[in-house]
Amino acid sequence: MSAFDQGRVRPGDDGLANAAAEKLRSMTPVAGAMAYPFLLDAFHLAVSPIDGRMSFGRLALAALCLLAATVVPLLGLACAYWMTMAAPSSFELRARRLAYISVGAPPLFVLTGVGLGLLHIPVSDELVWVAAWLAAGLYVLLGGEPERPATSAAIAPSIAKWRVTHGIAAAIILFYVAFHLTNHLLGLFGPEVHGAVMKIGRTVYRSSVIEPILVGLMLFQIAVGVRLAWRWSALPADAYRVFQIGSGVYLAAFIVTHLNSAFVSARAVHHIDTNWDWASGAPTGLIHDPWSIRLVPHYALGVFFVLGHLASGLRGVLIAHGVATTIANQIWTTGVAAGALIAIAIMSGLCGVRI
Repeated sequence: MSAFDQGRVRPGDDGLANAAAEKLRSMTPVAGAMAYPFLLDAFHLAVSPIDGRMSFGRLALAALCLLAATVVPLLGLACAYWMTMAAPSSFELRARRLAYISVGAPPLFVLTGVGLGLLHIPVSDELVWVAAWLAAGLYVLLGGEPERPATSAAIAPSIAKWRVTHGIAAAIILFYVAFHLTNHLLGLFGPEVHGAVMKIGRTVYRSSVIEPILVGLMLFQIAVGVRLAWRWSALPADAYRVFQIGSGVYLAAFIVTHLNSAFVSARAVHHIDTNWDWASGAPTGLIHDPWSIRLVPHYALGVFFVLGHLASGLRGVLIAHGVATTIANQIWTTGVAAGALIAIAIMSGLCGVRI
C-alpha cells in the first residue's frame, strides 16, 4: 500500500473519489508555487499606500504576505515529507519530486524574471511562471507509468562516492561561504564597512586563478547535488533527509540564479558592479521596489538553506563516525536555528537596519 493509501481508506469510502482527492492534495506545492509571485505583489501593494501613510493594518497585511511567500518553500518540504512515508508509485514519485522542486520557488522566480529580461522577451514573468507550474502539475497528474524506482540497497552503493566528493567540494567552498556571509553581516554596520571588507576579499576570490576554480566547484556541486537529490528522492526518508534533499534543491536553483544574475546580467551585459548597492536594490531598496521584493525571500532562504544544508551534511558525517544520533541531531538543530538567525540579520542589513 502506498503512502497515499495508508490509513486513509475507510469502509464505505468511494475509492475513485478518494484517489482523486489524494491526487489533488498532491498538487498543494504547485498551488503554493503559483501563488508565490502574487503574495509578493500583495506585499508591495500593502507597503505602497497612495497617500504615503502606513497604517497598522497595512503593516500587518504586508508582514503576513511576506511571511506566506517565505513559507512556500517550507510547504514544499512538508509535502515532500508527507509523500515520502513509503516506496511510491510512479505518480507519487513524480508528485514528490515536484514538491522538492517547489522548495526552489524563490530563486527560480528570480531566474525567470532575469532570464526573460536578458532574452528581451516582452512577456510577464508571472504569466510564464504560472504556465510553467500548470504544465508541471499536468505532467504529474497525467504522466505515464515508468518502471518502479530501485530499492535503497540498489541505489546507495551507486552514489556513495559521489556523496564523498560532494562533501569534499563543500568543505572547500565553505571558506568562501564563511567570508561571504560574514561580509554581508557587516552590512549591519553600514555599506562602507561591507565595501571595505569586500574589496579585500575580492583580491582573492576574483583573482584570475581562484574565481574560475570557485565557479567550477559551484557548478560541480550543482551537478552532483542534483544527481544525489534525484536518487535519494525515490526512497523513503526521515525528516532530516527530506530537509537535506530540499535544501540542496534550493541551493542548486540559488547558485544557478546567482551566477546568472551576477556574471551574465550584471557584469557581462549591463556592466554593473555587484556591490552593496546592487545587492540592496539601491536607491529604491528591496522592500519598496515591486521587482526587487522577490529578492528578500530569495536571499533570506539562501542563507538559511546553505547553513542548514551544511548542518545536515555535518550530521551525517558525525553519525557515520560513531557520534550518538541524539547529539548529532542537537548539533543539526543548533545549526539550522543559527542559519535562521543569521539570515534574519543579513536581510535586516540589506533592508536598511544599522547597528
